[in-house]
Amino acid sequence: MNVQDFIIDGVKNETVGRLPGVVNGQQMVIQNCENCNIYIFDHTNTLTIDDCTDCNIFLGPVKTSVFIRDCKNCNFAVACQQFRTRDCSQVSVYLSCGTQPIIESSTGMKFGCLQYNYPELKDQFKAAGLSIYNNNWSNIHDFTPVPGENNFGLMAEDVIVDCSLIPTTEQFSTVEVTSDKNTSLVPYTSGSRRKTSDESCLVVFFKDDATDTRAEMFTESLIRNGSFILAQTKEVPMQAADAQRVFGSDVYSKAVGKGEVIGLEINGTGCIKFCQDVIADLLKDSPGVVFVSQNQAAATQNIDNFYNFANMQMEI
Repeated sequence: MNVQDFIIDGVKNETVGRLPGVVNGQQMVIQNCENCNIYIFDHTNTLTIDDCTDCNIFLGPVKTSVFIRDCKNCNFAVACQQFRTRDCSQVSVYLSCGTQPIIESSTGMKFGCLQYNYPELKDQFKAAGLSIYNNNWSNIHDFTPVPGENNFGLMAEDVIVDCSLIPTTEQFSTVEVTSDKNTSLVPYTSGSRRKTSDESCLVVFFKDDATDTRAEMFTESLIRNGSFILAQTKEVPMQAADAQRVFGSDVYSKAVGKGEVIGLEINGTGCIKFCQDVIADLLKDSPGVVFVSQNQAAATQNIDNFYNFANMQMEI
């Protein structure tokens, strides 16, 4: 291997990057760049970004950590297991992160949910061992808070994705990138933003050969309807005893033994009836096991039980 293939250093006023299949899970370094558009359309192991100014940087899935240091006036699109910044200012991040994102000694940070797609992205997520449903983009931890100030904030839901994070040059013309949240590989979630309704619903897909397809079809139904929001999602392993505690029943004890479960929280007036109808329709053609909240009172407890359990699993 040529080490220089995995380092982008000292570039100014240029558009550079790596096409799918070039990095192929190796470690990468980006540093000392100014006024650049940088695109890494491949999965990597770890990635560090140092001393970059006025740059737009798009990163394909990163198996472990992304560490951004001493950067200012930059825009990032990032999918990773761990995310951390230190000594950064005026940075915007469209993020999918498997654990709690951390900022340190950083100011003017803005976070939004990752909302991109391109043909190779799904396989790259799998190669990096990342789940599209484990996204803690809005659950930011600030190691160095300042009393009376806020070093970070969440982007408005109607914010338009920075077009500079989509390449327009000939060298990347073969990568068909989109930034429409309705076609994003990572489901677009509202995260910790204020919910629009007092009514929410929990839907849990138990593992079998059609689980991923059912979950995708369900989220597509949500998008087509347009009346409800997807608040949060999780994909976690669950044992029979866990299912008993979370769902208050042993009905799902066998189902959880087949693999990780996918849980979705949907919010909006009328969402429970909508979810029940969509799931009933999906199971007509593809019988399987899916949990859906039965009423509003039960849904509140369902959501608390499931996400408390899921968050504990993510911390182990």
